Amino acid sequence: MRSSGTRPRSADASAIARASRIVTAQITAVAAVIVALVVIVSVTYVIHQSQPRERLEKPPPGETRIYADAQTVWVALVVVGAGAIIVAALLSWLIARRAVRPLGEALRMQRTFVADASHELRTPLTVIGARVEVLKQELDAGEDPTENLDELRSDVNALGDVITDLLLASSPREDTAEPYAVAEVIEPTADDLRLLGRARGVRLNVTADAGVTTRVPTATLRRSVVALVDNAIVHSPDGSTVDITVRRASRGMFALIVTDHGPGLIGIDKFRIFERFAHSDTGAVRTGFGLGLALVRDLADRHGGRIEVTDTSSAGTTFTLTLPSA
Repeated sequence: MRSSGTRPRSADASAIARASRIVTAQITAVAAVIVALVVIVSVTYVIHQSQPRERLEKPPPGETRIYADAQTVWVALVVVGAGAIIVAALLSWLIARRAVRPLGEALRMQRTFVADASHELRTPLTVIGARVEVLKQELDAGEDPTENLDELRSDVNALGDVITDLLLASSPREDTAEPYAVAEVIEPTADDLRLLGRARGVRLNVTADAGVTTRVPTATLRRSVVALVDNAIVHSPDGSTVDITVRRASRGMFALIVTDHGPGLIGIDKFRIFERFAHSDTGAVRTGFGLGLALVRDLADRHGGRIEVTDTSSAGTTFTLTLPSA
């Protein structure tokens, strides 16, 4: 998930803009009809009241009458009417934009959820698929599958947690009530992800400081680990090692550091790597849509943390995720 080009305007944004224009045109058309009727009625009345017969009548004592040229009144009403139509068009455009904005936001959230869910579920399902293959091999060999079945059950539960966390992603930040050890999530998650690196001989090395705890939901932390480590495995050469380190950081934070030994970030700035649909030119096979690191950034922001590229070169890339400790 590391060439990135200019993204075209989304179909959703175009549809919303088109809907806004349609609403504006309809309101303007109705306003124009109303103004035209008012102008016609006014001009007809003025012309009727300015007949020569009426102009020849002398006004009663103490009464003053003012006569206006019908053509002048007609021009004035047309100008005022045109101005009213223009003002109505501008106001309707502003109102239409304000009216469709919530619809556009709802559509954006729906698209984002679908994209995030498709990406977030890919890796857990891949792990489950790999676990099933191992289980099949054990059964064919007549080995005891109990341990693998327990691991498979754990993988399914973790998948359920990911789905729950996705559904809660748009809600206000909620931490767990009780602190837990970060290593309790990091180590089993790394064990699952080892299945993904096994085919290419990519090993995972986990080092965690003792006593590092947090209140960040376990599903959120697991999603972050999966995204970072999966990204590291994809961009690691065969037979290399991915290092996962957990250590205390300053100001009540802890750091999750994931280092690969790939070619580094190529063709994209390290600050843009966290944008959605961003890729770099590493030559690695792309199995996703460039969403994983963007999701990690969203999760970090949601819980008061941050994610950054702390080092990148031809010797590898290091991502550091900082989150609040308990």
